[in-house]
Amino acid sequence: MTRRGKIVCTLGPATASEEMVKALVDAGMDVARLNFSHGDYADHEAAYARVRKASDATGRAVGILADLQGPKIRLGRFAEGSTEWVNGETVRITVEDCIGTHDRVSTTYKQLARDAQPGDRLLVDDGNLALIVEHIDGDD
Repeated sequence: MTRRGKIVCTLGPATASEEMVKALVDAGMDVARLNFSHGDYADHEAAYARVRKASDATGRAVGILADLQGPKIRLGRFAEGSTEWVNGETVRITVEDCIGTHDRVSTTYKQLARDAQPGDRLLVDDGNLALIVEHIDGDD
């Protein structure tokens, strides 16, 4: 039976040995994913070298997927320490440094108004908060 899908494995600390990467290739790994949200350049360079070595040793072509981290959207401080929104409420996000309220809060991502468009879904705080952009008004 011909396999139509690809097996993608995310490499990390548990796969930081040549033996483990070779075992993944032997088990059918087609693509090694390097998650650039974690680790540093040296970690990823070493993982890349391990994949190339295992690929050469087994004669199997293994692709490498560099999963690049997108911008991190973080919210500023709140007057009350925190706030909660319910689905359907509106909040204004600004690059202006301010103490946040339920209706308006600052962000550390200064390019947000230039990078976002109405209708975009924004994941804030590593995905703990999902927002939909309604409109852009200057830097808000």
